[in-house]
Amino acid sequence: MAKYLVIVESPAKVKTIKKFLGSNYEVCASNGHVRDLPKSQMGVDLEHDFDPKYITIRGKGDILAKLRKAVKKADKVYLATDPDREGEAISWHLAHALKLEDKDIHRITFNEITKNAVKTSLKEPRGIDMGLVNAQQARRILDRMVGYKISPLLWAKVKRGLSAGRVQSAALKMICEREDEISSFIPDEYWSIDATIDIEGEKKPITAAYVGTKEGKADLKCEADAQKVKDEIVGKKPKVYDIKIGERNKKQPLAFTTSTLQQEASKRLNFSTVKTMRIAQQLYEGVDIKGEGTVGLISYLRTDSTRVSDEASNEAFNYISENFGEQYVNKTLSQVSKKSNVQDAHEAIRPTSIARTPVVVKESLSRDQFRLYKLIWERFAASRMNPAVYETKSVKIIIGDHIFSVATSKIKFDGFLSVYQADDDEGKAKKNVLLNSIDENSVLKLADVDMQQHFTQPPAHFTEASLVKTMEEHGIGRPSTYAPTISVLLARRYITKENKNLYITEIGEVVNNIMKESFATIVDETFTANMELLLDKIEEGSVEWKTVIRNFYPDLKVAVDKAEKELEKIEIKDEETDTVCENCGRNMVIKYGPHGRFLACPGFPDCRNTKPYYEKIGVSCPKCGEDVVLKMTKKGRKYYGCINNPDCDFMSWQKPVEKKCPNCGGYMIEKGNKIVCADQNCKTIIEDVK
Repeated sequence: MAKYLVIVESPAKVKTIKKFLGSNYEVCASNGHVRDLPKSQMGVDLEHDFDPKYITIRGKGDILAKLRKAVKKADKVYLATDPDREGEAISWHLAHALKLEDKDIHRITFNEITKNAVKTSLKEPRGIDMGLVNAQQARRILDRMVGYKISPLLWAKVKRGLSAGRVQSAALKMICEREDEISSFIPDEYWSIDATIDIEGEKKPITAAYVGTKEGKADLKCEADAQKVKDEIVGKKPKVYDIKIGERNKKQPLAFTTSTLQQEASKRLNFSTVKTMRIAQQLYEGVDIKGEGTVGLISYLRTDSTRVSDEASNEAFNYISENFGEQYVNKTLSQVSKKSNVQDAHEAIRPTSIARTPVVVKESLSRDQFRLYKLIWERFAASRMNPAVYETKSVKIIIGDHIFSVATSKIKFDGFLSVYQADDDEGKAKKNVLLNSIDENSVLKLADVDMQQHFTQPPAHFTEASLVKTMEEHGIGRPSTYAPTISVLLARRYITKENKNLYITEIGEVVNNIMKESFATIVDETFTANMELLLDKIEEGSVEWKTVIRNFYPDLKVAVDKAEKELEKIEIKDEETDTVCENCGRNMVIKYGPHGRFLACPGFPDCRNTKPYYEKIGVSCPKCGEDVVLKMTKKGRKYYGCINNPDCDFMSWQKPVEKKCPNCGGYMIEKGNKIVCADQNCKTIIEDVK
């Protein structure tokens, strides 16, 4: 009997795939990459047309020896690594390492690890797709050039252990720019008016919001504006001005892509992007299901496409028809237009079988696996269902010359909401249910008028979810790079995470300033996005991969050479302070650590004394008169506090100034190029101070 060898990446897949194949098949794992560029050097031959210098990864010798033995025994070898660029490159490296180049190479891929998908792939082997391989080689070499050329400059400028990256630096710049927007944001005041109105014959009143007059919408910018409206409506009789009854469709969501899965898992399950991908990988590779054995529960998890196969859609339609009713099935799903930066290489993320409901597999999954699988299953089921339909009623009420509005909606047909409840749908049908009893002849009475002061809010801090969304919108990175990019920024302590929000640290700010000053092109979002499009063209075969490298490297070298000269002149040396080391009497110096600056004795290693460094900003504490200093939270976020802490609890996220507010006497803070009163209610602003 013939003997066949199937080589996969992960040992977790071996058991799953082995179960689907007969005794003639041996399944082995490469444990990921077997060859890569060396860590000790760039590994790219700059003198010979940028040839990569691949070496066997340390520790992979035994695995390759085992695979070579298995290859000798096999009549046919199938390379079944992941169905993406990186997986294609691993197959190519395996072919070299196992000396398969002179043999017929049988490359197989499957979007899901199911019996049908695996067996079908064995009937349709192909050669290695060099477009995919070359796109991966180009990405790897571009990233290696950026990292190995720029990182040493960061070591000289700030501290060892820092790094720069093509995608990482562009993402860091986006976070810094958002922090600058927030820091310089000056809120605008506005007011709202709610009218509480009694309906004759009803026990409970309704609440209507102020809209404007018959001439159009009116903005209430200050208390005087709101008070004027209130004075003009008090004592007046409300009347129904207009009633509109209609229907509104809420469209079903699309099946998950990598980006949208990471965003929803963050919002709904509080998962980090790394955790989401780790658990999704487990569900994809296979889980032991009671009564079935090891089964791959979801399709491939790295995708930017919302496309779903006809087979999976038809199975979903049948399931929905049987379990919910024919009226829930949406067989006229509109095609979503493909964006220019979408590869569309794989289907959307979906269950391998919709019949395998969350309830069926719950006992076999860990809590986190179940929660993520349930989210994926529900989203996919919803994507194949009809929209939800709401009955809507909008009533405009006129009081004097002023118009107020109130609206309600009631679910007429729940559609996809029967399986997937969006956050903003909960409780909508309960609002203002009394509107159903209002018509043109209703007798109304004004019971109360409530004026509320509000302030416009700055842009929200990035969360992992919103950063992934913005990276995708700008075309920065690809599905496989979102989670690793954020992970590196957190690991390097360029950013920190508090209550889901991402904040820039002092070291992150320093690195970003260097990158913007010396390597503006690399951190530019448009450049990074265009580079991703070039990688796509390499994959398609329309651009030669070394052409991209040849065009990129000379500009990088010029920028590095220029920065090396300038950085030599402004190299940061240890700054001596007036603080005396109590152990040896030397003046302590400022050093950079993972969490920012600190004081250290220059006598290291003989004297290892260190203490926190507090940078005085030349401002007296508004509470006690001591110095205000720049401090850091434990996670590296900057703030301003009293040096006399904990005896004095003054703190401010914005930098305070010595100048007192001329109107209220309180302290003032810097906001971009303005100085504003720290008390939002005061609203004093001094323009153009910088």
